[in-house]
Amino acid sequence: MREFLLFRLHGLLASWGEIAVGERRGSWSRPSKSAVLGLVAAALGIERHEGERLGALAAGYGFAVRVDSPGVSLRDYHTVQTAREANIRKLRKTSARPLTRRRELSVDDPETILSQRDYYTDALYTAALWTRENPPVPLGEIRDALRRPRFVLYLGRKSCPPSLPLVPEVVAAEHLLAALAAYRPPTLPGLDLAQLLNPRGDPMLLAWEGAVVPEEVARRLHVERRRDAPGDRQRWHFAERDEQVAILP
Repeated sequence: MREFLLFRLHGLLASWGEIAVGERRGSWSRPSKSAVLGLVAAALGIERHEGERLGALAAGYGFAVRVDSPGVSLRDYHTVQTAREANIRKLRKTSARPLTRRRELSVDDPETILSQRDYYTDALYTAALWTRENPPVPLGEIRDALRRPRFVLYLGRKSCPPSLPLVPEVVAAEHLLAALAAYRPPTLPGLDLAQLLNPRGDPMLLAWEGAVVPEEVARRLHVERRRDAPGDRQRWHFAERDEQVAILP
């Protein structure tokens, strides 16, 4: 038997950042490991500059996510104020640390650019964590922190707060699928949220790492490489990891 921490992620808006190039800010169709561990870190009160504690979180837990309802993609257009490239180069020459947005905008004569940002509306996911060697925090402590978070939680961006409580629970099960089957977060009386958001009962996608599913599911998987393993948070560096993906019957 293994213990799994499961919790629900639902938002009117959610955005799970891809690699950002130029003015386009895309979104993965499901939560990234870095986003979910960032949410856990916020609940525990770990700040962004605490690289050692963030690294321990990344190394200490396995991660999986089930897409209960994929939501609908939405592209938003923003006008963003930023420093001119010549001014940024000057700042980099005089700054020993990576530039913050506040520092960039401290220069005179900023410019305005058009930014495209992708979101998913009304999507529903179930996230799962389990311990590896030397986990920095027991799963029960993370569960309690998600119930009473130290910092505000959001689904990828600060403009995307959760629309429902996360309802974190620690479930003991033989494998991940059994834990997911046992997890039944409550909603309003008479309301089945998964049925409401997925009325046709479309098959659900499951993505995970490690050997935590039965062999019959593992035989149907394919492997995707994602650059979402937390690295240097100060410099926004992320490492690659392999994620196993299968469609649940």
